[in-house]
Amino acid sequence: MWKKSKVTDQTATGQGGPSEAEQEEDKKAGIKKRSKVPGVMITQFIEDLPEGKSTPDFLRKPIALTIQEGKLAIFKAHVCGDPKPEVTWGRAKGDMSDTERFQKKYDEPTGEYTLEIPRVSGEEADTYKCYATNEYGKAICTAALNVIEVGFKKQKAMEQLEDIGSVDPAEFRKLLRKRKGVDKQEAVKEPGEIDERFWEIIMTADRKDYERICAEFGVKDFRVMLKKLNEKKKEREEEQAKYIETISNLKHIDIKGVGIASFEFDLELKDPASRIFLYKDGVMIPYSDEEDMKHSLKTVGKKFIFSVRDLKAEDAGLYQVDVEEVNLFSTDFKFSTVDFIVKIQEVKAKEREDAMFECVLSHPCPRIKWMGKNATLEEGEKYTITVSEDKLIHRLLIKDCSQLDKGIYSAAAGIKTCSAWLIVEDPGVQFVSGLSNVHALIGQPAELMCKLSSDNCEGAWYRDSKKLTADDGHIMSRDGASHKLVINRCQEEDSGKYRFEADGRKTEAMLNVEDPPRFDTDDLSAFSQPVIVKVGNSTTFKLPFVGREPMKIQWYRKGEQLLDDNTTKIEKSFNQSRLLLSKCQRKDTGEIKIKLKNEHGTMEAITRLIVLAFPSSPAPPKVASAFNNCINLTWSTPTDTGGSRILGYNLEKRKKGSNLWSPVNPTDEPIQEKKCEVTDVVAGNEYEFRVYAINVSGFSEPSAPSEFIFAKDPKNPPGKVEDLKVTDTSYTALSLSWNKPTEEVGVQDEAKGYFIEVRQAECIDWTRCNATPIILTAFTVKGLKAMAMYWVRVIAINDGGEGVPQDLDNYILAMPPPVRPCFTDNKMKSFMVVRAGNSVRILLNFEASPWPEVTWLKDDVPVLKRVNISNSESSSQLLITSSERSDSGIYTIVVKNLVGQESFSVEVRVTDDPKPPGPVELEENVPGTVTVIWEPSPDEKRDDHLHYSVSKRDSTKGSWSTVADRLFNNKFTACNIMHGREYHFRVYAKNDMGMSAPSESPTWGSERRKDKFVLNMPAYKTCDLRTAPAFLVPLRQHTAPKGYECYMSCAIKGNPKPRITWYRNNISLNTNTNYLITNICGVCSLLILRVTPKDWGEYNIQIESALGRAECSTKLTVRGENSTDLL
Repeated sequence: MWKKSKVTDQTATGQGGPSEAEQEEDKKAGIKKRSKVPGVMITQFIEDLPEGKSTPDFLRKPIALTIQEGKLAIFKAHVCGDPKPEVTWGRAKGDMSDTERFQKKYDEPTGEYTLEIPRVSGEEADTYKCYATNEYGKAICTAALNVIEVGFKKQKAMEQLEDIGSVDPAEFRKLLRKRKGVDKQEAVKEPGEIDERFWEIIMTADRKDYERICAEFGVKDFRVMLKKLNEKKKEREEEQAKYIETISNLKHIDIKGVGIASFEFDLELKDPASRIFLYKDGVMIPYSDEEDMKHSLKTVGKKFIFSVRDLKAEDAGLYQVDVEEVNLFSTDFKFSTVDFIVKIQEVKAKEREDAMFECVLSHPCPRIKWMGKNATLEEGEKYTITVSEDKLIHRLLIKDCSQLDKGIYSAAAGIKTCSAWLIVEDPGVQFVSGLSNVHALIGQPAELMCKLSSDNCEGAWYRDSKKLTADDGHIMSRDGASHKLVINRCQEEDSGKYRFEADGRKTEAMLNVEDPPRFDTDDLSAFSQPVIVKVGNSTTFKLPFVGREPMKIQWYRKGEQLLDDNTTKIEKSFNQSRLLLSKCQRKDTGEIKIKLKNEHGTMEAITRLIVLAFPSSPAPPKVASAFNNCINLTWSTPTDTGGSRILGYNLEKRKKGSNLWSPVNPTDEPIQEKKCEVTDVVAGNEYEFRVYAINVSGFSEPSAPSEFIFAKDPKNPPGKVEDLKVTDTSYTALSLSWNKPTEEVGVQDEAKGYFIEVRQAECIDWTRCNATPIILTAFTVKGLKAMAMYWVRVIAINDGGEGVPQDLDNYILAMPPPVRPCFTDNKMKSFMVVRAGNSVRILLNFEASPWPEVTWLKDDVPVLKRVNISNSESSSQLLITSSERSDSGIYTIVVKNLVGQESFSVEVRVTDDPKPPGPVELEENVPGTVTVIWEPSPDEKRDDHLHYSVSKRDSTKGSWSTVADRLFNNKFTACNIMHGREYHFRVYAKNDMGMSAPSESPTWGSERRKDKFVLNMPAYKTCDLRTAPAFLVPLRQHTAPKGYECYMSCAIKGNPKPRITWYRNNISLNTNTNYLITNICGVCSLLILRVTPKDWGEYNIQIESALGRAECSTKLTVRGENSTDLL
């Protein structure tokens, strides 16, 4: 048995809610608030919370549990609030005073509250409540505990028997009758009430089934039902969103095989560890992933398949699937109680015949399920399913049976099934292999063959339904069970559909006689031979062919189709084609192809055209070595040999300063190799050389001249350069300098130039930076990769060759010398004020190497995306195109590289001209003073820097004078107010941007007219003017922004003048230079120039004289700072 607690709170499935009495009490006690956690109710006791304080709330609430009897149940909760809430537990219907059954714990490191119920039983099934309470409010949430009872409860049964035994038998019969009446009354629904099973079923049903389900449950108002259904679906989706991502492809329960029913859906869970429960008629049933169990679950990717095996009548009912406490899917499993009076019987049928299965039911049924080879059969070309008018006789007709149709067939009506065999018999002679389509060339033989299952069977051949005989020129033969038809020379009229018939059976195939393009073998061989022609001459290609007309003929040269033009002409006839090419050029050398195509196929033939021409000029000769009496030269073969072999080379020389070229070898004796030793030279002279290539067509153009070379013995290569060093580096270049290598006679000669080579650290190949030698002893290597490592070397060179390379001792990093980040601006502003709507631009220049990483922060967090940051190698700019008041704050730039980091902060105030204060009122609290009181400016709440200034003008003066400035409250007491004068006051609102228009006060006092002075000397009386210290105007509480000033003041009296002492947290401040303390005409004040978090605390002032002592205190709160942090 499964005990399920009653859930009353509809905020979240599986979560309880407060009782009606509690809700009524909460309405009277405070203000209701909504928690971010669903199912949590918060009650706030006071209307305005103190700054920094909060009501209790749940960060994680207890979740509903469904657990087997005898197991451990644990509810967990995590709460927050300031001050720290007190957590208590309760239940809806029982007592929790037994500390052994209900164990309440708190884990201080994690801040987690737990309620543990060991060895749960059905008595603990209830709705449990968790309360979090502090002085400002309380939060409450509930969770249901459902207990699955296992086995027979003897004690409970005995209690029930005892209760029954204590009742008189006559009374017991009355109770039974009474109970029966009560059950009937409970079964009767109110008019218009809809069964809850209806909503569970229709929530996941297809729209096409709505009408059937409504008729089944007696729902007639379709429009009202749809409206309520949409509301319930929306609620269900909100509940499901807590645990699932998507659910789709819902398929309701249905019988899938013999004794098996299943339903399925696609489900993606947010947490794969979420628990899935299966219920039948509200009772949880166990399931397994093993398919041989009664109830099983199979998962394939996102697909969940629930199966019920060994179906019985009691398996019918409403099946539901829940994830945790949220319902996902409901499906109603119903089946009829019909049985088979006559079951289907074994059926035998011959091939190509029809077979029928028939069964008779005990009760009418409109449709049953037919299955063949474990697959459901549907009405179609192969199967016909019929039902008699009384719905009792059901038939399955299998058309045109073949060997593939034999097997076991089943009929299923509800949970009842019956099966029988279909046997397909062989009727007689069969074709073991039939005819196949044949393609034959015209004039070539063709053969059609088939094979029967019997050797003693005659047959006949047909073409296009006409019987063939041996007189038609066809050869028909039989070899046992094989039958063959041969056509020696196929013609076009032989094409058609051929059929062989034997013993009432037949097989057919098509013979297609084709006439594609074809070439004669000898003609094709002759055409394939290359054609050689000299530049400017003409040539012809032709090739005969055969094939059915029409024929498409195309000629190609080097893959491009040729068309008729000035140098190309194509001739075509029914049996050959000819290509004429005139004025052939060297570029025409290449492949020549002819392509023939008709309706039966395509044929190609390929040959080659070689156009001979003069060879191209060879490359300039290179000097291999030079001596006083000879110069050795080499050269390479021309890139274009002119289409034929190079026969030799002619070499010429010319002395520097002469215009005459003279041959080195006789023109009729070409040089066979690509090198030559020239001996006809004079020591000390300079020479240049050029070469000609010769083929069968003649001489090429001369090559470009070689470099001038002296006819002298070679020099020794130079030595290593000296004092190689790096003079400067950057991200893309490095500068080198060195000294010339020393000269040693017979060992190393003077250097004529230098090569510079570099390679990256991860490479093994050197790259030469200059193509020609430089003569200077300094060089700048450019095009380097920033921050890459390079090895560098310098090679000296002269006529004797290259010297030994000189490497740097260490690798070079492509970067400027390391420099710690520092800002280069001499006057950097640390504070700026910007009018709202204008742009904010902060440009800071710095120097750093390597390139630094630049980060901008606003109030110690990264800036928003709307803030544009532009960085370069030596500067960074922050730009806000259109500023808002929320952009105010401290912007910090952090410049960091491998060497170190530097930061700079700029305070930005985005504000606007303040609006004037409200109406001004005047009061007299102390004789001789006037207290000016005004309504705050509308900008005070959104501008932390807004303050006030008060000006005064009396009737004896025409000018205004400022009597108070930088006031952060809405009150000021003006002293030295004299009777007989009129006073006017103006109050201004000020901020970092400017000053507002003034707010005028009413006139204070009246101007006294001067009367005639009469002096009446009063009688002298001695008067005691001493008074005890007292406060006329006490201190008030202050809240000041961090970084701004705070002004505290109060008015006192006392004679003799009392001694004044200020304290903060019971520590005297009179000697503390961080505070400015004044006492003017009984107005005592304390000024804090720049408020910091350390100034938070309680301030009190003590006034003391011989006549007594008085004390007044206040509290200073620093705005924006958490009180717990300041402590």
